[in-house]
Amino acid sequence: MFDSVSYAVFTFIERGGDVLVLIFLVISLMIGLVLERVVYFYTAYRTQRQDVIDRWEARLERKSWYAHKIRTAMISQVKLDLSSNVGLIKTLVAVCPLCGLLGTVTGMIEVFDVMAALGNGNARAMASGVSKATIPTMAGMVGALVGVFASSYVEGAADKRAEELEDSLTMDH
Repeated sequence: MFDSVSYAVFTFIERGGDVLVLIFLVISLMIGLVLERVVYFYTAYRTQRQDVIDRWEARLERKSWYAHKIRTAMISQVKLDLSSNVGLIKTLVAVCPLCGLLGTVTGMIEVFDVMAALGNGNARAMASGVSKATIPTMAGMVGALVGVFASSYVEGAADKRAEELEDSLTMDH
């Protein structure tokens, strides 16, 4: 089972060229950062949220301008923590199609090299270059699509949690 999967991956990378390794690394980093955010939402954020609520509820006075500014600062810190790495995830989403374009260019260079050496009548010789031009493009776009949905989820989840925290910090004393 593992041998057939590794063979398929090796064959895919061989057909798509070395740029696929770069695309794989970018996508892996992006997915790793998304998973880190999801784990944060369900572990450390819960503790942080409860700590902020406890500190706010422990205050005797919550209506003054000063108390309002403290509340705003507490919420802002949580928002910063919630949206950590979101910018990096979005950057990696933008890098994916660029890496695919790099693969397209390197594949087309190979096609032009074959055409220069053998002429344009040898379609079989050009097929390898065309493959190296199209597979990275597809991989980069798939990575970007996955990243767009994942970054939208992470950003929405962070905004939702920040809004819920803001609503739970009452200003009634």
